[in-house]
Amino acid sequence: MKPHSLFLRTGCSLPECLGPLTEPVGEKWALVEEVTAPVFDAMIRRMCWRFMWVGRACSRMGLGTTEEGAIKRALARTLAGVTKRFNAAELVSVQANRSLGLHIAIVTVQARLIQQHSRLDIAGDALPQIVPAR
Repeated sequence: MKPHSLFLRTGCSLPECLGPLTEPVGEKWALVEEVTAPVFDAMIRRMCWRFMWVGRACSRMGLGTTEEGAIKRALARTLAGVTKRFNAAELVSVQANRSLGLHIAIVTVQARLIQQHSRLDIAGDALPQIVPAR
């Protein structure tokens, strides 16, 4: 995993002709292979879809006997912390250290939303309509 790696939630809707190779990460997420978030963003926009981020990044810590195990646990916890209204996440950073014989990792992702229309409609909540003044 590298910065700007992209994760898609299982069942994420994508344009018909876009079917990136993915590798499962737990039960609810998949890592998009060989395509970074900026490249994916360009691909989505060419098809008149939107790939946006709203809100703050999500970070979680994981412990393990190996660095890889700590990162895996931190990633699983971080992706589990992404609100269900978001169907994608972009890896921002991975920090790993060792202390007292344990490996400690902190993974940070930015929640992203992939959708066909440009109107921001999160979790089915209707946005207020603006009525022009008379």
